[in-house]
Amino acid sequence: MGVFRSFGIGASTARAALAWVQRDPKSAALRRTNFHGREVTLAGGPALALGATAGAASGAATTRLKAAVVTAGVVGGAVGLYDDIVGNRPEQKSAKGFAGHLGALREGRVTSGLVKIGGVGAAGLVASALIGSRRRSGFGRGVDVLLGAGVIAGTANLLNLLDLRPGRAIKAGTLLGAPLAIGRGGALAAGTLGASTALLPADLDEEIMLGDSGANALGALLGVAFTARTGTAGRLAALAALASLTAASEKVSFTKVIHDTPWLRRLDELGRRPA
Repeated sequence: MGVFRSFGIGASTARAALAWVQRDPKSAALRRTNFHGREVTLAGGPALALGATAGAASGAATTRLKAAVVTAGVVGGAVGLYDDIVGNRPEQKSAKGFAGHLGALREGRVTSGLVKIGGVGAAGLVASALIGSRRRSGFGRGVDVLLGAGVIAGTANLLNLLDLRPGRAIKAGTLLGAPLAIGRGGALAAGTLGASTALLPADLDEEIMLGDSGANALGALLGVAFTARTGTAGRLAALAALASLTAASEKVSFTKVIHDTPWLRRLDELGRRPA
C-alpha cells in the first residue's frame, strides 16, 4: 500500500503544483519555443520537482532518507530552474556542455550551467552522506558516499541530456525507476514516478516541457532511490555506466542515435503529438 500511496501523493502534488505555477503572473517568463516551433511552458519543471520530492519523501523509510530526498529534489530542481531562466540570456548560450562551462570559467565567467553542475553535485554529496553506507571502516564509508554522490549527480545529468524531445526524459526515467519501485523501499521511487507519470500527457502533447529543473530533479531522485538500495558494487557499476554515457554525449548525439535505431525511435515517438 505504501507504493500506491506515494505514487498518488507524487501525482496529485505535481498536478496541483503545475496549476499553481501557471496561475502565477510571473509564469510568462517560463514560455519557450520548442523544436517544433510551438510555444510551451517550463512550468512542468518546478511542478515535477515539487511533486516528485513530495511523493518520494512520503515513501522514505527514515528521517535521514527523507532529508536526502528533499536535498536532492529541491536543490536539483532549484538550480535547474535557475539555469532554465538565466541560461536563456544571449551571453550564457555560448557555453555548451561540461567542457564549455569549464572554458567559460577559465575566462573568468561563471555560467548558469556551472552553477547548476555545482549545485547538483553538492546536493548529491549531501544526499549520499545522509543515506550512508553499510561498510564498517571509515574509508569504506567514504568511498560509498562518493560513489553515491556520483550516481545521484550522474543520473540527474543523464536525464537532462535526454530532455530534448517531448516525453523522452520521463520515459527514460520510468524505465530506470520501475525496477526500483518493486520490493522493499520501492515507495521512494514510486513517489517520483507518480509525479512524472501525471505530467507525461502534457509533456507529450507539447503543453509543457521539463527543462533542467524537472529533468535534474527526476534524475537526482531516482539516483537517491538507487543509492539507498545498493552497496559499493552496485554504485560503482552504475557510476561507470553513467560516466560512459556522459562521455559519449560529448561526441555523439543521443537524438541521432535514437532516430537511427528503429525500436528506440518507435518508443521515443510513442504517444507524442504529430509534427
